[in-house]
Amino acid sequence: MTSKPITTSEIRARKARGEKLVMCTAYDATFASILDTAGTDILLVGDSLGMVVQGHETTIPVTLDHMIYHTRAVTRGTKRAHVVGDMPFMSYKVSAEQALESAMRLMQEGRAHSVKLEGGQELAPTITRIIEAGIPVMGHIGLTPQSVHAMGGFKVQGRSSEDAQRILNDALALQDAGCFAIVLEGIPLDLAKEITSQLEIPTIGIGAGVHCDGQVLVCYDMLGMNEGFKPKFLKEYANLHEVIVGAVQNYADEVRAGTFPDESHSFKSKKLRLVEGEESKLYSTTA
Repeated sequence: MTSKPITTSEIRARKARGEKLVMCTAYDATFASILDTAGTDILLVGDSLGMVVQGHETTIPVTLDHMIYHTRAVTRGTKRAHVVGDMPFMSYKVSAEQALESAMRLMQEGRAHSVKLEGGQELAPTITRIIEAGIPVMGHIGLTPQSVHAMGGFKVQGRSSEDAQRILNDALALQDAGCFAIVLEGIPLDLAKEITSQLEIPTIGIGAGVHCDGQVLVCYDMLGMNEGFKPKFLKEYANLHEVIVGAVQNYADEVRAGTFPDESHSFKSKKLRLVEGEESKLYSTTA
């Protein structure tokens, strides 16, 4: 594992060398620092924060200002990983100029290293416009959460031959537009394999099988913090929900029993006699 910052050039080179890419979501400086220290290559500040942080049922309520705030926090906690800022719902589809302005704000105010957009062939001219302005773009096709209502829910995409061909065409169009990598979400394993074999740029899968050039998971999901969310593609590498609930219950029990804080968790003090007019009072100060 290199200690040098991960660039878009390095991300593309990983595919050429046959080295898998590791991507996780992050939404704050603390998690960013932990994931960065653990060796994560790419930190995605995903608009999934609308669901796992804000408590919404979809990503649609997330605004550009929300994304800038969280991206800036993540970059503060990151030394090595490449930070990708998600462009939220309707921040880039009105016009190419609107998209460029949104991407510019994520880079300038959010300090992102690159941006991510959901969409296929129809977005190729917009992506080219952003890249021509010097902003790297990661694509995202297949199951695109910002289109959840148009898709009729969070459903696997590309099951029919017609849909599979459309998604493959989307991938090729995004590569031609200049994307440095593409997220493949919620598509059959064989389709992801075919797309990955045809592209020169890396594919990063989530619910797309093992043949992608890298994988991404939502950090809260893979750490077992999102109780009740158990999609087929998810593997939990810890059960922090259980650990955290147990820790907080222990804390609550000790507070109610009066055993926390004890002497070892208290500051030592000395008493000072201060005179205020005719009255004398004792004040404690930390030593």
